[in-house]
Amino acid sequence: MFPGGGQPNMQALLKQAQKMQQDLAKAQQELAEARLTGSAGGGLVEATVTGSGELTALKISPQAVDPDDTETLADLVLAAVRDAAAAAQKLQAERMGPLTQGLGGGIPGLPF
Repeated sequence: MFPGGGQPNMQALLKQAQKMQQDLAKAQQELAEARLTGSAGGGLVEATVTGSGELTALKISPQAVDPDDTETLADLVLAAVRDAAAAAQKLQAERMGPLTQGLGGGIPGLPF
């Protein structure tokens, strides 16, 4: 129901929807530009992702490289990427959550 029992002001609704769309686009742009870093092994491996989750850099310290134990290095890389991805998901929830709460289930492709 609408306050006062009358019809909704369509112009006001359209204006509100347009503002929501602009806010959403701005938040998506901020996420695309944000860089988050995750690490593992006390900083032996670092992964950098965008706020939208795209892996953009991977840094491996020479101390992490043991030719006889590549499994440990693989585990460190995986842990660093997961750490960075978790930071990206947290940022997505912080930036997009308030904007998508009223959309009934969020936006496809985003984890909230």
